[in-house]
Amino acid sequence: MKDQEQAVEAPVEGAEKKKTKPMSKRGKKKAATSVPSGCVYVHASYNNTIVTVTDPHGNVLGWSSAGVVGFKGPKKATPYAASVIVRDVMEKIKDAGLREAYVFVRGIGSGRESAVRALNANGVQILAIRDQTPIPHNGCRAPRARRV
Repeated sequence: MKDQEQAVEAPVEGAEKKKTKPMSKRGKKKAATSVPSGCVYVHASYNNTIVTVTDPHGNVLGWSSAGVVGFKGPKKATPYAASVIVRDVMEKIKDAGLREAYVFVRGIGSGRESAVRALNANGVQILAIRDQTPIPHNGCRAPRARRV
């Protein structure tokens, strides 16, 4: 009986208590790198507008969308929302020092043009604007005729 009690009390080998580090919400913050020129990708759909800023190699510096900024529902696809999104992105990447950018626009939403205008208003010189909207070449099969 005593042997069993001693066996229970004796610590098992390798079962030492692990020291845990306090959990941090985010990973390490990247060192601020100066990126004078980069690329801005504007995705403007009927429902939302997303703006992503990258360096010339395609590494993302910052991004924002209408939902991140606080718009909900049909307000997300408005031209005003697009200008607020661009202002938010430029605030996030101000340490990068982006001065000039190539702009790639995709989609047919109403935030297309206002996003480009807002970039120009926030002090970014636009080197070129390229429309990358996908165009179907006889694309998907059309839906059947509706019978009423």
